[in-house]
Amino acid sequence: MNLHRTDSNHPDFQNLVKHLDASLAEHNGDDHAFFDQFNKIDTIKNCIVIYIDEVPAACGAFKEFSEDAVEIKRMFTNPKFRKRGLGTTIVKELENWAKELGYKKAVLETSQDLNNAISVYEKSGFHKIPNYGQYIGVDSSVCFEKVLS
Repeated sequence: MNLHRTDSNHPDFQNLVKHLDASLAEHNGDDHAFFDQFNKIDTIKNCIVIYIDEVPAACGAFKEFSEDAVEIKRMFTNPKFRKRGLGTTIVKELENWAKELGYKKAVLETSQDLNNAISVYEKSGFHKIPNYGQYIGVDSSVCFEKVLS
């Protein structure tokens, strides 16, 4: 396994995000346009791609949420590489990177029925919080937070 820090201009990150978006479009159905507007990647500076045998297998990113917090975004693992702990590895690396940059907290949003994603976040020490920002009142969303120690 090889973990690579990059930005949203990296072609392997962009390709994995295309697969993520296709998966989310199928999952979210009619609500996809609402969520899609908050998932643009053109200005994300902090992205990770994991390679397995030189094949891009998983990705994740964060962007500044507030002066002391980041929002984790664009988490995806290619189905061929699932059940190997790659999501947990990416979350941990994103947390480390955010701490290196001085951030104190991480937040994120996911769909309430993406049980595998929720499991990764809960195993990583995130706890549910009231929906924030654009997700307030969105019943299909669940938000999480973690203090970065």
